[in-house]
Amino acid sequence: FRFKESLAEDLQSADLVISHAGAGSCLETLEKGKPLIVVINDKLMDNHQLELAKQLHRDGCVLYCNCSTLVETLQSMDLSALKPFPLGQPEKFASFLDKVLGLQ
Repeated sequence: FRFKESLAEDLQSADLVISHAGAGSCLETLEKGKPLIVVINDKLMDNHQLELAKQLHRDGCVLYCNCSTLVETLQSMDLSALKPFPLGQPEKFASFLDKVLGLQ
């Protein structure tokens, strides 16, 4: 997609998501429980997308590749090996802040 207000509907109906490695795109997809292949943009200056993709891959949540290896990744992928992404627990952070700030 070039631009779309929301991908929520598309993500909900997807069997597989292929995305760039933007943090928002990755997390939104993983929170929906969808298998994800992250395609790195290795032309970025600090290559922060690669760092995120590698960490999510180490955690077993995504597969990653670059444009030139996407077809190979699709042909050899085993989506059953991917682990579910652990959902956040914002209430724990809120409780911690309350304690630190003396509100509890």
